[in-house]
Amino acid sequence: MNTMKGIKYIVTAMLLLTMAGCDDSYLDMTNKFGSNTDTFYKTKSDFDAAVAGVYNSLYISGGSVFAEEHITASLLDDTMLGGGGPDDQGAKNVDSFVDPSDDTYRDLWVETYNGIFRANLIIEKLEEVDLSKEFPSEAAAEAYKNNILGEMYFMRGFLLFRAAKFFGGMPLITSTVTPRDLPRASFSETFGQIAADLKMATDLMPRVDPASIPLGEYGHANLWVAQAYLARVYLFYTGYMTNIEGQSTTAFTLPDGGTISKEQVVSLLTDCVNNSGYALVSDFRNLWPYSYVNEAAGSDVYPWAAQEGLKWAGQDGFNGTIGTGNTEVMFALRYTFADWGWSIGQRTTNRAPLFMGLRGNSSLTPFGEGWGWCTIHSDFFSQWADNDPRKRGSVLQAGLADEGMSGYSGDKGDHETGLFNKKYLHLEFDDGSGMKGLFNYIYGWPNTDMQLRHAQDFYYLRFADVLLMLSELTEDAQYMNQVRARAGLDPIAYSLDALKRERMYELAFEGLRWFDLVRWGDVNDPSKNYFDNAIPVGNSGSTATYQVNYRPETKGLVSIPETEIRLSNGVYQQNPGW
Repeated sequence: MNTMKGIKYIVTAMLLLTMAGCDDSYLDMTNKFGSNTDTFYKTKSDFDAAVAGVYNSLYISGGSVFAEEHITASLLDDTMLGGGGPDDQGAKNVDSFVDPSDDTYRDLWVETYNGIFRANLIIEKLEEVDLSKEFPSEAAAEAYKNNILGEMYFMRGFLLFRAAKFFGGMPLITSTVTPRDLPRASFSETFGQIAADLKMATDLMPRVDPASIPLGEYGHANLWVAQAYLARVYLFYTGYMTNIEGQSTTAFTLPDGGTISKEQVVSLLTDCVNNSGYALVSDFRNLWPYSYVNEAAGSDVYPWAAQEGLKWAGQDGFNGTIGTGNTEVMFALRYTFADWGWSIGQRTTNRAPLFMGLRGNSSLTPFGEGWGWCTIHSDFFSQWADNDPRKRGSVLQAGLADEGMSGYSGDKGDHETGLFNKKYLHLEFDDGSGMKGLFNYIYGWPNTDMQLRHAQDFYYLRFADVLLMLSELTEDAQYMNQVRARAGLDPIAYSLDALKRERMYELAFEGLRWFDLVRWGDVNDPSKNYFDNAIPVGNSGSTATYQVNYRPETKGLVSIPETEIRLSNGVYQQNPGW
């Protein structure tokens, strides 16, 4: 991609929104650009654009921030609080496992089926079209089609998994003519379909060297991503069925009656670890853009990063123009900038750094102002060993001069603990012409509005997670110890408790812990989470006590949107506890 990162893909997706749809409740089917589903899917460039539209479905929705997986999962997480101000009741509701609006999560539901419909359409159109004239050989044309098919099966499975983790059983819409009012499938049927799609992706996509992926294609799924996601889905499904439903489960049952076993999943994940070419970056802290602020600013605006000699790996894969080359991030949600004049508003930006920024403190650098959501649980922080560099690499503490936080005033927000998510936080500095966001500097975007400048990618999948998953599946500490060694920690023997701690610390605030708690059943055991821990907080300047009582009757799921239940004429039933 060029310096206007992702803009061409956003424009493409907006065009596609006018061309494709499920029914009137999802997308506008009015043709405004002279193309339609009968005339558009004819050339390679058509399919390239359509594929971009599938990825863009991840952030073009009704606009609710709760459609952002990592924000909602963070609010549900036991290590993070609701935060915000007195007017941010939605964040507090999610954090407290209530949904008085009944539609808090509707945009996530709609976003899912927008993307699934687009993926289904591409799968169907590829079966009809002859692209051989655009390639040097029929074999090359077939290879292109197989890769696109693989990506679309992956994205269909990915989107369904993304929703099913929150909602449970989902309607299985596997073609463009599947009825809109299809009942919700069972949990096992839903995950069988997800597994079938991901396995199809692993069968179709080629063995690619990630170092050969051009910058313009970074952010797409590939074979290695599909292998890793099949393992992630396996761990969630088998864990959920065993520990939440009380039905010990060790394999997927596929829609055709076949199965995928643990041994098959381990084989694919081992292939990913041994042959993908992905690798841990040298320093965990170099994964995060705070390690680049001093270099961008041209001065020592962030003393701690300078003292530690940090250098950002970048967020554009192996071949990015900024950083040392990120060999660890395997799949990311690519964000860009926004403008109030665009109909999609903030939705092309990563709203996590904005919503998790320092509430009411606009004069500090390099950590800038935001809405103060998802403050960090103080018990979790205090129990994290100080000799683990990931602790300070993940958590920003108020009052520390070398963090630029000596002037922080923590009296403007709720659930104030003085601890913030450093991985996804608003970054800014004064370059002599005024305050600008770090990503304004990196990508040359002129609009410096603090709400529109957050072009930090969200990391869906890192190689560190792949290693931890393989340790968990094989009960072999060697992979977990590679992650520990990167952090300068001694090797340890494998145990599930040790694996759980490693995931909690390595992957903190990355939108994964909530789902770990659910699949392990630890969400139901106060001795294994922080939900019941009462801690002192500040609520807009007043002292208070914070505590969340998780409701086990919800079985780790959120509410089905009431609007969707009404649109289904009662075909959908509400989840338990809601």
